[in-house]
Amino acid sequence: MSDAPPYDFDPELAPFAPRMRPLDYGDPVTARARLREVMAAQPPYQPSSEVLVEERAVPGPGGDKLTVRLYRPSERSEPAPALVFPHWGGFVTGDLDTSVTQCTRIADLVGAVVVSPEYRLAPEHPYPAGLDDCYAALEWTAAHAGELGVDPNRIGVGGLSAGGGLAAGLALLSRDRGGPPTCYLYLLFPQLDDRLDSLSARSFVDTPMLDRANLLLSWRHYLGDGRPDGYAAPARAADLSGLPPTFVGVCEYDPLRDEGITFAHRLIQQGVKTEVTHYVGAFHASIGLAHAAVSQRMVADQMAALRRGLGV
Repeated sequence: MSDAPPYDFDPELAPFAPRMRPLDYGDPVTARARLREVMAAQPPYQPSSEVLVEERAVPGPGGDKLTVRLYRPSERSEPAPALVFPHWGGFVTGDLDTSVTQCTRIADLVGAVVVSPEYRLAPEHPYPAGLDDCYAALEWTAAHAGELGVDPNRIGVGGLSAGGGLAAGLALLSRDRGGPPTCYLYLLFPQLDDRLDSLSARSFVDTPMLDRANLLLSWRHYLGDGRPDGYAAPARAADLSGLPPTFVGVCEYDPLRDEGITFAHRLIQQGVKTEVTHYVGAFHASIGLAHAAVSQRMVADQMAALRRGLGV
């Protein structure tokens, strides 16, 4: 990306765009270390009331153990909704610390129990490993709803970027397996389509935080030698009917923009109650630049959508 990108970024975001270069998914180990450094440098979210955080080892696929981190509001007198929330990171990077701010904020401001799974990463563990881990976390949440103080009828799934792709695949998988019902699906700049043939995917080749080269690597690592299907790449799913009410948010200068919009339109056409919001001037993951008004709108929209969708 050049020092003067040819994009009409939001004025509050534009000064930061040149230095927000994508991680190099060609070297997953270094990319993971770099993401840990970036996230560790972020100021911690300060909840307005106490949020209890703990980790559990729960049954995973094939009898293995899966670690999940729970974020629970301490002040509640009745069963709370839950949100299974896989972290972002292109299916290649990220860990339980990646989404601390998002998970803590949701527990605090929505009042939901947030379940963050430590799913396996590609390329060491290609699809379906990560999705299977997320499904195990969903099953565990539903099975232990009483213990967790969760209303089993108000369990949603959601995520950002690759976490959004996993959340959409999770909702489809649960629908088709007759698994735990999901009441809501929240997707912000989701990664849904390995074909990368939309206008935004072909045009935005050097955008901040995520570019075409890294998207190609991300999908190559995630899919491995397997054939993509509608659970790996939810944009490929022919039937989206029966999914829960959904929110889809996309950023104007993001290679993922058009696949998110297309997915939202298909949901609407197939009878799923869907909201879609396009954030003008924003780029992928620019929600992390918290000073900008457009980022603050993303956060406010997220909290409002989750409150509605989870019945708070």
